Amino acid sequence: MSVSYNFPLRLDDELREKLRYIAAQNSRSLNKEIEYLVKKHVEAYEKEHGPIAVPKE
Repeated sequence: MSVSYNFPLRLDDELREKLRYIAAQNSRSLNKEIEYLVKKHVEAYEKEHGPIAVPKE
């Protein structure tokens, strides 16, 4: 089972509002939009560089 963690993220007002707009267009919360973008970035990185091994705790 995965665990969620709070992660403070500082964004300037303009970027935050632009992301909020995009999130609304995609029927997502701002948090879920940022999570989606981060996942897509990781997927693209792994596609180019190979899987990232994450140690199991």
